[in-house]
Amino acid sequence: MKKIMLVEDDADLFALVKYNLEKAGYTVVGSQTGKGVIDMCKRERPDLAILDIMLPDSDGLDLCRGIRAHPDLTHMPVIFLTARASEADRIVGLELGANDYIVKPFFVRELIARVRIQFRSQTPPQKRLKAAGLELERSSCRVWLHGEEIQLTATEFKLLEFLMSRPGVVFSREQLLDSVWGHDRAVTDRTVDVYILRLRQKVETDPANPAFIRSVRGFGYSFNDARPGAEIAAAGPQLSL
Repeated sequence: MKKIMLVEDDADLFALVKYNLEKAGYTVVGSQTGKGVIDMCKRERPDLAILDIMLPDSDGLDLCRGIRAHPDLTHMPVIFLTARASEADRIVGLELGANDYIVKPFFVRELIARVRIQFRSQTPPQKRLKAAGLELERSSCRVWLHGEEIQLTATEFKLLEFLMSRPGVVFSREQLLDSVWGHDRAVTDRTVDVYILRLRQKVETDPANPAFIRSVRGFGYSFNDARPGAEIAAAGPQLSL
């Protein structure tokens, strides 16, 4: 049974949508505030999220950013259900990574139909990531370099998986901290540099001249998947290297 994360601050609307989704055969978990939603998603592992944008304590757009930035959640479909109806709002929502954008007032049957469309078009994430002799298997949390298994700590594995699953995208240290260590953390930007150094010592043939994990001066790090002509795009400002 598919599980849906519903985030809606209007209690009556929350109850209405929850009732109809459950009637349609889905399991529904959720919240009427944005606080703790990312952690709830990591714990509950929903198959889809329905997010209001205007929440009393946070912004649904920020929740979508958090979902897309987390390696365990990034492939989860997101549907915005909101009163913000302008063309600019729709464009921003979709550009942030939402799969659909539904404006209130809406028909419940249409919402359910759009949920079903997302599930029909869902493709499972790759179980194994590969790049020029480096292989990472998500299900067993194992990594090989040129066929030889290498040992990583849990955090090193999460950091490598996050970067490998988004080749060519430049992430700042702050973005990596949020995505790998989470928002509730007691670590600093320097922690990212330390873990990048450790990863390079394990996965790079020549750690002093890294081929996989590239530094982007003044911004952060990017994973090079070694594809001919692969381009690097910043997760934020565009940079030229």
